[in-house]
Amino acid sequence: MSVISFVTVVHGASQEIRGKHLQYSKFWSITNAQKRIPSKRGMILGYTPAFLLALASFWILPNQSFRFMLLKSVLTLHFFKRIFEVLFIHKYSGNMALDTAILIPLCYLSNTATIVYAQNLTQTFPEPPIDLLYPGMALFLVGISGNFYHHYLLSKLRAKDEKEYKIPKGGLFDLVICPHYLFEIIESIGVSFISQTLPAFIFSISSGSYLMGQSISTRRWYISKFEDFPKDVKAIIPFVL
Repeated sequence: MSVISFVTVVHGASQEIRGKHLQYSKFWSITNAQKRIPSKRGMILGYTPAFLLALASFWILPNQSFRFMLLKSVLTLHFFKRIFEVLFIHKYSGNMALDTAILIPLCYLSNTATIVYAQNLTQTFPEPPIDLLYPGMALFLVGISGNFYHHYLLSKLRAKDEKEYKIPKGGLFDLVICPHYLFEIIESIGVSFISQTLPAFIFSISSGSYLMGQSISTRRWYISKFEDFPKDVKAIIPFVL
């Protein structure tokens, strides 16, 4: 599952950079021949199965180590936050292809299940010689907080009935066009540090690759749409990329 996840997501990252986007973003134009559902409903569908699995893991695999309990907690919190943002923060005005609405929850569900299952297999193992648990907690909290804050800034760009895109301002948007992705990568690194298993590290690397690819595409899109887009604003890493 780690190999499948890595190959699949890194392939998705290369597709994003080359302009072949997953069919739910602003880069994608829907065709009449494709079955679709409202984007908001699609994103709820995308996050709910993984959230329910992470929540159910407390009852399916109870009385585990502190590391395992913390891992299940951060995964549950991660997907709860995403569902909360879909319901109350993000603004949606388009549709999502039905096949994409099926692919996204399968990816999140399979990766969450793999991370939880792999952690369960380590319960009889000794603790790692270099313990990254507490640095992981710190990175997770920084990542989830920064991600939520920049999602909130994005939600305030447009009034209720507005549909046109604007250049984001505030927070780290003055340095990079996708700070929400930067903090999501930090969050995923935090999860992998808490877990310290191969599937968690592989997912962190592969999802980070995909988000970097999407950030590069996002910056390219803004440059093409806005003549006044500041050229010193990078894609995801301040002053670097």
